[in-house]
Amino acid sequence: MAGDADSGAVRELLVVLAVAGAGLVLAMVAAFAPWHPRPGRAAPAGLVELRSPAGSAGPAVELTSG
Repeated sequence: MAGDADSGAVRELLVVLAVAGAGLVLAMVAAFAPWHPRPGRAAPAGLVELRSPAGSAGPAVELTSG
């Protein structure tokens, strides 16, 4: 009976480690995948598009030294 409990615990531990390893691999693929556009392919959609207001002539405050 004690042998059955040990093999079940080892099997459960191996499943947990396998799932954790798979998650780590997927996280690394997402982190290190090339996100920049490649030649011949469309650029990926950007999250933020920066635009300045129409007619702006620069900063309202000038910085001077000294």
